[in-house]
Amino acid sequence: MIYLLIKWIHILSSVVLVGTGFGSAFYLFFANRSGSVQAQAVVARLVVRADWWFTTPTIVLQPATGLLMAYLAGWPLTTPWLLLSMLLYAVAGLCWLPVVWLQLRMAALAAAAAAQGRDILPPQYWRHARWWEALGYPAFAAMLAIFYLMVTKPMDWAGLLPF
Repeated sequence: MIYLLIKWIHILSSVVLVGTGFGSAFYLFFANRSGSVQAQAVVARLVVRADWWFTTPTIVLQPATGLLMAYLAGWPLTTPWLLLSMLLYAVAGLCWLPVVWLQLRMAALAAAAAAQGRDILPPQYWRHARWWEALGYPAFAAMLAIFYLMVTKPMDWAGLLPF
């Protein structure tokens, strides 16, 4: 029974993690193309808030529940799907850490421009936005690959390929 509760928490937190990330990326991506500094300021501020409220707790829950389930199930951490999942999670995390800083800077730059009534954002905002977007793609791809591994659980290296 405890295993199923931990599994439920793990699945729920993975959905919140990926869903919040995808939703935040969607709204900021399109707000950045709206031409509205006010919209960009509001959305960037809310993306930062979503990261603190939803993403950060799930980033902690994912490895904690995942490692506990592996222990309870008796799976060695060298099991191919587990090892690859952990490596991909590290890749996603290495992408996410600079994204947090970029989002904070983007939100501050957009808020300052909106408060000053500017119609355009400074070039620094757009440099940050390009890096933010570029780091988001590999992080999201890594999380999709982890979902595949969580569902299929290939127990040998040959079983990792989807074809």
